[in-house]
Amino acid sequence: MFIVSSLFAAIIPMLIYLYFIWKMDKYEPEPIKFVMLHFLWGAFGAVFLGASGSTILGIFSNLIFHFSPTLIETTSISSVLFAPISEEFAKGLFIIFSSRSKYFDNSTDGIVYGAAIGLGFGMTENFLYFTSYGDNFSSWIYLVIIRSFFSAVMHAISTGIFGSFMGIAKYLNSILRLPLISFAMIISISIHSLWNFSVSSSDTYVFGFLSMIFLISIFIQTLKYSAKRDKKIIHDEIKEEIENNFIPFQVIDFVNNSIETDNKNPIRKKILSLIVHLAFSKMKYKKTKGKAKENYYNEILYYRNSINNLFETNLL
Repeated sequence: MFIVSSLFAAIIPMLIYLYFIWKMDKYEPEPIKFVMLHFLWGAFGAVFLGASGSTILGIFSNLIFHFSPTLIETTSISSVLFAPISEEFAKGLFIIFSSRSKYFDNSTDGIVYGAAIGLGFGMTENFLYFTSYGDNFSSWIYLVIIRSFFSAVMHAISTGIFGSFMGIAKYLNSILRLPLISFAMIISISIHSLWNFSVSSSDTYVFGFLSMIFLISIFIQTLKYSAKRDKKIIHDEIKEEIENNFIPFQVIDFVNNSIETDNKNPIRKKILSLIVHLAFSKMKYKKTKGKAKENYYNEILYYRNSINNLFETNLL
């Protein structure tokens, strides 16, 4: 019963967080299967690599700096230094890989996928904590509250921010891409390290909670800003399409009146989806080169034709 309760307490809050973050990407929601793939990587792959990496760093520090295993275990070296480095690298590694996907378009996508990995990681870590350190009901409840509202959220924020930078780095040239990715990794490690340090002592708990509240607000505002930026991309690209007579001029009113509404008309929903995909395909077309550029151009032609056909056949 205790294990089952811990399992539910670990899973349910993370899935609720993931749902709301996924829904905030309202213009081009990410494929739920691809989001869950990131979540599962965080829950299993990143946990395994993170734990292995932390152990390896401990061994190397012992060999190079002559840190004894006892010293590492009894100080905050492991939690403040080794764990943030190994865990953020393990989580970010999949983001670097998945950023090549056609589903990964911009910083908003990066936030969603990064947060999914972080929440998956937090879920597994929470379960292990709940079953290992919840000695009695009161201590178990305390762990569930603290780790569900703070520690697991920290994982989502740190990896979500890294993903946001990957969304920007995707379209940069190779000279600028590596420094930006390195900078993003330093930020995510610093967030993780700061949180672990703040909860390593009873004297720093208040600072940790205040810092986490601040980080949560920054994360939400970053996600809102990214969504606002997506909206601008849609309006600008569609306006250009209309000015060049590629799609009907009525589309601009359609976008202005419907882009933020949950329209239940299937035809209007279909047109909205095509408009959004056309705008982002154009954005990607302008930022890429080679074979990818040709593929995006073909997508643009497809979405233009589909929009024109729907307007003609439905007299919208």
